[in-house]
Amino acid sequence: VQVAESGGGLVQPGDSLRLSCAVSGLSADSGLSIGAVAWYRSTPGTERELIAVGRNYADAVKGRFTISKDNAKNTVYLQMNSLKPEDTAVYFCHIPGTPDWGQGTQVTVSS
Repeated sequence: VQVAESGGGLVQPGDSLRLSCAVSGLSADSGLSIGAVAWYRSTPGTERELIAVGRNYADAVKGRFTISKDNAKNTVYLQMNSLKPEDTAVYFCHIPGTPDWGQGTQVTVSS
């Protein structure tokens, strides 16, 4: 299974951004689906933080971030609204239990 993130960028506080996670290599007998994709983020010197999976969200992003998916495109999205400077990080998607991590996509929130 491979994942590839995209959609990051430089935005201002209060702006919105939608990240994409393209998933490939899922086999029908793996028991996995794109619904298992989780989103993480990391900043320099910190460990990756799990921020969203399924309908569960970290307190720091609850009410502002939303996961959605397009099964036909094997793509999972992270809609991020009301962005704050503390949301600045590299964002990763990952299917727990699989070895592959993508390169991540940088999100910078700054005025």
